[in-house]
Amino acid sequence: MTAMMYRPGVQAGHDGFAQLLWAEWVKFRTVRGWVIGMIVAVLAIVALGLGPSMRGTCGQNGPASGCAGPVGPGGEAVTDSFYFVHRPLAGNGDITVRVTSLTGQIPTLSGGTQNGLAPWAKAGIIIKASTRQGSAYAAMMVTGRHGVRMQYDYTGDTPGLAGSISAASPRWLRLTRSGGTLTGYDSANGTRWTRVGTVTLARLALTVQGGLFATSPQYAQTSVGLSSVYGGPSRVTGVFDHLSLRGGWPGGGWTGRAIGAAGGPAAGSPGGFGESAGRFTVTGTGDIAPTVSGADGNGVTIAQTLIGAFAGLIVMVVVGVMFMTAEYRRGLIRVTLAATPRRGRVLAAKAVVIGAVTFAAGLVASAIVVTLGQRVLRGNGVYVWPVTALTEVRVIVGTAAVLAAASVIALAIGTVLRRSAAAVAAVIVVIVLPYLLTVAVPILPAGPTDWLARVTPAAAFAVQQTLIQYPQVSNVYAPSAGYYPLAPWAGFAVLCAWVAVALGLAAYLLRRRDA
Repeated sequence: MTAMMYRPGVQAGHDGFAQLLWAEWVKFRTVRGWVIGMIVAVLAIVALGLGPSMRGTCGQNGPASGCAGPVGPGGEAVTDSFYFVHRPLAGNGDITVRVTSLTGQIPTLSGGTQNGLAPWAKAGIIIKASTRQGSAYAAMMVTGRHGVRMQYDYTGDTPGLAGSISAASPRWLRLTRSGGTLTGYDSANGTRWTRVGTVTLARLALTVQGGLFATSPQYAQTSVGLSSVYGGPSRVTGVFDHLSLRGGWPGGGWTGRAIGAAGGPAAGSPGGFGESAGRFTVTGTGDIAPTVSGADGNGVTIAQTLIGAFAGLIVMVVVGVMFMTAEYRRGLIRVTLAATPRRGRVLAAKAVVIGAVTFAAGLVASAIVVTLGQRVLRGNGVYVWPVTALTEVRVIVGTAAVLAAASVIALAIGTVLRRSAAAVAAVIVVIVLPYLLTVAVPILPAGPTDWLARVTPAAAFAVQQTLIQYPQVSNVYAPSAGYYPLAPWAGFAVLCAWVAVALGLAAYLLRRRDA
């Protein structure tokens, strides 16, 4: 009997590739272990995303990190903590002052303090809707290292005169109110004034609070070794003179008050709010700024609901490896390649099937946990940073796409190595290990971490980024805190480049080697 090799009846072309896709899909759905693996991956993403870790501890034994705090006029979480020397302003008016000194205290590595200024230590004049945390405001200020700034409603920041201040080089500040519009000016000599910026504060009441303030944020410093950052609270003292008021300021004295958790002694205490012969000294700690994610940050992002995606990814890449290596282990690859001699088409069909299945599974799981997870978090008093509907869709679809691309890389590595154990180990080194070192368990210094988050497949997790890096807020903007060095889709493009290289190598070796 003469053995005959089977040749498909459909010629090469779109119909032939469609038939090949169908054949690979049939293979996948008829292997119970692969189907169960995908179901397990979906359940892991959903279970971890909606499990006990999402319940938080708000309202139980005090607030937890992430519990809802002050919210600004735009609905964003804010830090509103400073020492305020104020009096009411009824209607229109302006306040002018000269700042002659800015000094402070910063923490040391040993746990003590030393003389110095945090870069965003600030002191100046402010007009604020009320003393309630999160209320609207506009302020003119001098800072530790960023010159004069006009800041407003926590997220707004406009630069003025550059340089540091001293008795020989003071800065004059002026803030003018006209209805809901506030305009800030600065001057080096008190004669020639420059407008720094103008802002309109919505729904500003007739009577507001205005005066002097001082605040200094948490100070972070990079150290040598794996423990790359240390820090703690800092303090600033501003010295003011030539204070003048015009407009609807009533008579009477000034009131000193610590807003929020701000440091600073009560009025009249040495080194705190003091007034003598028209010279004011104000000391404070804290910040007036948007809250950021980090060790001292408040709130979580919607990416918190996707904490199970990493576990799902591991299961999915194992299935991706097995989708190819199982054929080598059982000797079925010879039958597959005999039926379809064009080996590149076989690899392409397998990649499309495993990618599509993984994408669909990841999309369903991500949509469930992102939608329901936010409700669970908010229901437990945890503040979730708001995002637009488009951003939420990007996070859901992007996460599913990352899972799909990772499974295709796993398929390609399985084709190259042919053995399941070796291929799974290689995938862990290529995909899982960089993620652990940059996001999950960051133990490397900032430089290597940033490099890994740019060039390895872990860069793709930037699609989950929803946070803003505010230049006026000092923070460790690292992937472990939800900040990636690449834009969302740029990070995903890095993963796509890895997919292209892996598939190219797999196709080359599949054509060159015997089955």
